[in-house]
Amino acid sequence: MTSGAEPGNGHEEREERGDPGLGAIMSERRRLINLGYRLLGSLADAEDVVQETYARWYAMSVREQQAIESPGAWLMTVASRICLNLLGSARARRETYVGDWIPEPLPEPREWTDASPGAGGTDPADRITLDESVTMAFMVVLDVMTPAERVAFVLHDVFRYPFGEVAEIVGRTPAACRQLASSARRRIRTAQTPAGPSAGQAGIVRRFRTAWEAKDIDALIGLLDPDATATADGGGLAVTHLHPLVGGERIAHAYAEIARVSGHRTTFLECTVNGRPGLVAQQDGAIATVFAFEIAGDRIRHIWAVRNPEKLRPWRLG
Repeated sequence: MTSGAEPGNGHEEREERGDPGLGAIMSERRRLINLGYRLLGSLADAEDVVQETYARWYAMSVREQQAIESPGAWLMTVASRICLNLLGSARARRETYVGDWIPEPLPEPREWTDASPGAGGTDPADRITLDESVTMAFMVVLDVMTPAERVAFVLHDVFRYPFGEVAEIVGRTPAACRQLASSARRRIRTAQTPAGPSAGQAGIVRRFRTAWEAKDIDALIGLLDPDATATADGGGLAVTHLHPLVGGERIAHAYAEIARVSGHRTTFLECTVNGRPGLVAQQDGAIATVFAFEIAGDRIRHIWAVRNPEKLRPWRLG
């Protein structure tokens, strides 16, 4: 993907005319990608938002650009408003989505597919900062918020925007935005469980992988919370269960059957998914599924399995 800010698109001419802070403008790209992913849950959509944001910047004359006191703040404001509009239409699109929609999983930065012009890859400079605000559990909660809640919360609590500036973007009063962010925090507190040390989580995921490969149903049941849920996203492009599996025993039997059917064609690899320990299923040399986990104590509370190939494009073999 290109941003409209690639060399050879008239930028040399703009620099000669005194284009204000080209380097500074383009240095905002990573921040914009990080904003877009947190607001939309899709790297592809975030890239489209950044492209549109830069297109609007470069549609202005140099005089208009020079009149903007803080170009970085202008870019963030425009990107946020585009995301807010997209969030409103996304709900209608989800009604026709086949099965459950799961946010696009993110690999470790070193595992991202490098970009080449026109190849549709991911520019290494655009890698998402992996922190608590992009864990899969966190992203899933964000996805059930209203568009205004999500934008207000992400801008204020993640990007530290004052409510006065959030209000200008969302089109509400500062007091209303404060209430939106407060409501979003309550949703997160209700839905999330305290996370244990990463090393402990990795150990649980490793034991799950071992039991899964061995088709050891009893061991799987022992690693799953009795009320665990497993959700899959194939988007109609990959075979998977269309509705969440509920209950540790049911999940254990279903996953053991998956291992039996896939046989020796599938290899499970331990990896990092959205900053937390996860698994990748590789079939015939290609990544077929990315698994993210929510772990409470020493049990797996939730499994998210992303099989939609359109959501796996940043991944490659480690």
